[in-house]
This record gives sequence, structure tokens and C-alpha cells, in this order.
Amino acid sequence: MKKITVIGIGPGSRGDMTEAAIGALRKCDAVVGYNVYLPFVRDLLRPDVIEAGSGMKQEKARVEKAFELAMEDKNVCVVSSGDAGIYGMAPLVLEMQRNIGADIEVEILPGISAFQKAASLLGAPVGHDFCVISLSDLMTPWQVIERRIKAAAEADFVTAVYNPRSVGRYWQLHRLKELFLESRSPSTPVGYVRQAGRDGEQRVLTTLEKFDPCDVDMFTVVIIGNSMSYEWNELFITPRGYYRGEDSDGAVGKGQAIMMESFRTIERELSNQNISIDRKWALLHAIHTTADFDMENILTVDDDALGKIYDSLTSGGVRTIVTDVTMAASGIRKGALARLGIEVKCYLNEPGIAEYAAAHGITRTQAAIRRAVDEHPDALFVFGNAPTALMELCTLIRKHKACPCGIVAAPVGFVHVCESKHMVKPFVEIPKIIVEGRKGGSNLAATLTNAILCRPDAELLRPGRDV
Repeated sequence: MKKITVIGIGPGSRGDMTEAAIGALRKCDAVVGYNVYLPFVRDLLRPDVIEAGSGMKQEKARVEKAFELAMEDKNVCVVSSGDAGIYGMAPLVLEMQRNIGADIEVEILPGISAFQKAASLLGAPVGHDFCVISLSDLMTPWQVIERRIKAAAEADFVTAVYNPRSVGRYWQLHRLKELFLESRSPSTPVGYVRQAGRDGEQRVLTTLEKFDPCDVDMFTVVIIGNSMSYEWNELFITPRGYYRGEDSDGAVGKGQAIMMESFRTIERELSNQNISIDRKWALLHAIHTTADFDMENILTVDDDALGKIYDSLTSGGVRTIVTDVTMAASGIRKGALARLGIEVKCYLNEPGIAEYAAAHGITRTQAAIRRAVDEHPDALFVFGNAPTALMELCTLIRKHKACPCGIVAAPVGFVHVCESKHMVKPFVEIPKIIVEGRKGGSNLAATLTNAILCRPDAELLRPGRDV
């Protein structure tokens, strides 16, 4: 018959093998393969079938044996795990056929690859453009592999990693992680599956930052997400974009997608990555609004400030944000306020404020803060313009008339601005976000408030859900 059929037998379970592969094995006269894989198909073979197995690094010898048997008019199956064309035996069979000029029919039957099986167990991580990289440098120089890793990371491909680690190759996966962290967010989802489709199957979902290369071996497939990938309900998902532009819970609209990409760009350019998630989340919002990387030097965030303020606003009974001026109030996202049931109040233009200020010889913003404290002493107080307003709040705190759940201190200008920010620092029991020095502004104060209102999205670096 003089035929070789190269078969991808899938990851190892019978349910992952195609009918075409099963049919070919049942009809063959001889089967050639790696000793580890032959037992997976032995029950499909006729009793008189010739088995020619061999060990690792004997691929050429196996294919030579297949051609030898085929030349004896045998119908030969060459088995390969996963898909025969993906790091499998198909290329070698065709190359040898070309080199020896064998007049033998060669058929290639596809199979489910290990990365496809691993992906299905993790969820849907390869829902968009992806690539597959092998870290085995037995036949490919490491310099070439590293160049491909960099290209995949920079191009935002979902990346599946074959041959990630062995006894001799212990450092390459660590290097891959290092290279990906230069281009990807530390919160990028990473999933890996050991013995996919076989006995002892193990599935793990983590992040690029927390991923430990020492936890995997040669029987593991690693999948690294792209900038749009996320974890939901213990599943790894890379969206194709069907929900883009729609207001659907968990969906990513066009505006949010742009904001997410901007945040990842900013994150890559931060001079210091080793900062708390609260500080990073506030910092990314601040730089996104101002395009000013000096924020790294002047933005101060108390320990767990965003988390503490968010908890107060959502479960602590506080439902009010007070701003010094209307411009700061207008920049706080209405969608977030509605979602959380929070109101924003600015008393600057309330009836009687101007008259009260004139009668007491203070600024209108001071008078507005006094009124605000009378009605909402425990509110989140946000300052983006008026240092006198912030100074007034400090005085009222010292008099035990105000007990804010948090303070965003970002007044801007040249008179009393720095002093007002210094005045708020001693209140260590109040969580604070402070823009040091002269810089600040209503837009900056508003974006820092928005960072608080979307604090649960910080870990996955998914800003802009209310855009």
C-alpha cells in the first residue's frame, strides 16, 4: 500500500481523538511512535500490528523506520501527541520524504493540540490573536527564541508556552516572565495546565506577577493573556470584542478599551513598579488625566486609603461626597455614583453662603465647607481648587466637628496651597490622597475620586467601567 499516515492523537484522552485518527489506527499494519504515546492507542490496534517505539530524541530514527515499513508495502501510522503539525512529527515526515525522494503517499490527520486542551480547561483564553512558543533550545538557538518572546509580548499576543521547563532548562521560563513584564501588566492573567487530558490533570489560574515558573514542568502548558484578558468566575477569558460599545455588565466598551490600553502604557513607563496597588491605582488615574509623570514624585497615598474610603462609601453608611467647587463635582463619574448610590454635593452656590462668608470675613469656599460639615460631617471631602476650604476642614476636624471618611487634597495655586496640604497630614486616622506642592486641580481631584469609586477594578487593571 506504501502509505504513511501521520496522526495527531490529541493530549491523551480518547474523547479528544478524532474519528479519522481512530479509523486510521484501526486499519494500519504498523504503528511508529514515542514509547510514552503508544500505550494511548494500543487498544485500537489489531493484534498483528507491528509496533515500533523508541525514546526521546530518536525522532529521525522513528521516521526512517516508518519509511522502511512503508516501502515493504505496509500501511503505517506515525503517532504524535496533540496535533502532528504543531511541534509534532508531520514536518519531519515530509522533510524526509523530500530528501529521500520516496514515492509513498503521506496523509496528515490533525489532532487537538495540548494548548487547545489546556485553553478549554482554563476557559477561553485564546479568544483573540495568539501565538505558540516553545522554550526548547535543542534545535532553535536561545537568541532566536528570546527574539520571538519579545515580539509576542510587545505585540500583545495571547501566548501559549510549550516545553516551559525541564531539569536542564530551569531558567528560560524565568526569563520569559521577565520579558513579558516589560510589556505587560503584572495583573495579566496567566493559566497553566499540567497533564491536560490525562490522569493527574492540574489546572491553575494566577497573574503574571504571581506566576512562579518553578511550579511547572515539561508536562505543563502555560498560557499568558493579552491586555484585554481577564479572570471571571475562576475562568480565564480573552474577549473577541462582540460586546464592545455595549453597556453590558462585564463588557468592555470602546472608551473603556482605550482607557485600559492607556493605563497599561502608563504602567510600563512608571519608574517604580514596586508600589502598593492603592498607590498605583491612584497614580495611574492621575497620570492618565494630566500626562504628567511627576505625579510619581508628588502623589501621596495613605496605606490602603482607596480601599478604606471605598468601604466607608459602600458599606460603612456614608453616602455623600463633598467637593470644594462645582468643577470637581462635575468630573466625578455619574455612572459610578448611580451604581453605588452615592450623591455629590457642592455648597458653594447654596442660598445664604455668600452672605455668611461676607458677614464672617471668610471665603465662600470656607463658608461652604462649614455648611457641608454641619450636614455631612463624615463625608468624603474632595478639594481641587480652594486651599482655604481645605484649611477650614482641618480646623473643623481639630474642633471635633468633622470626621471625614476620607480626604482628597489636590488644591492648586500659589497662595496657601502647600500649607493647606501640610495641615491635613497630621490626621493619621483619616485616609488621605494628597497631591503635594503647588500642583492639583479640579480635574485631578475628580479623577482621584473616580479611582476610589472603581477600586474593585484595580487588581485586574480594568479602569473606566463607568466611562
